[in-house]
Amino acid sequence: MVAKETETEMSLAKPATTPLVDIQSSHDARNIPIDKVGVRNVKYPIKVLERGGGVQQTFGVFSLTVDLPRHFKGTHMSRFLEVLGEYNHQIGGETIPLILAKLRDRLDAKTAHLEVKFNLFREKAAPVTGKVGMMGYECGFIASGGDTDEFILYANVPVTTLCPCSKEISSFGAHNQRGYVTVRIQARGLLWLEDVIDMIEQAGSAQLYPVLKRPDEKFVTEQAYQNPRFVEDMVREVSLALDKHPNVGSYEVEVENHESIHDHNAYACVKREKA
Repeated sequence: MVAKETETEMSLAKPATTPLVDIQSSHDARNIPIDKVGVRNVKYPIKVLERGGGVQQTFGVFSLTVDLPRHFKGTHMSRFLEVLGEYNHQIGGETIPLILAKLRDRLDAKTAHLEVKFNLFREKAAPVTGKVGMMGYECGFIASGGDTDEFILYANVPVTTLCPCSKEISSFGAHNQRGYVTVRIQARGLLWLEDVIDMIEQAGSAQLYPVLKRPDEKFVTEQAYQNPRFVEDMVREVSLALDKHPNVGSYEVEVENHESIHDHNAYACVKREKA
């Protein structure tokens, strides 16, 4: 004999017939607007356009936020993910303004913000043997739309730097280290991340490569010795390269060397506001 369903079981099986309370849209009496509210550390598959015309599939880590008027208790977190999912994973200069506009519309906000970081992979050949491997670079976009409009390209590129002082005072050899160059650029037109990476790598004592055979290692070691760079040299060289590019607007360049013989890192920064 089958037992009859209890009233509780029957009520759970039936869909709700009355609308659920929308707590987020309820009134808040504290009279404090919030500058940014939303979601962070959102991992999402994305497609990034490549300079050569291809499309690279990778994944991004997103922050999506909007302003919240003082009279709303909260925002609707699920809507951020819904909007992100409506653009077929395409992330770039064309789609990000559309995403920001839809966030403002769906969340009744004046300004929306988007930050995303991802790894951009490039095939890179060794300088002598031509052995090819994949090199990953941390890149991203920082954008706002609404009362404030902003679109910034972000890149963090590793290089080799060799100390000019060490080379000058030593009878033989000189210490070198891994340096990290971080740029944030307001683009004035089409600016490929690959162009930014190229400019940074060419400013170092030597580049990094995914695959090096002995002839390559000899070349890179000697190249670095012939091109010593302080962090001060690095920020200036990168700044000169950015100044020459017609589609680079205002920018910030940071260089941090992970020193090989010191128990600290060396650091330098340049900010340029271009009219």
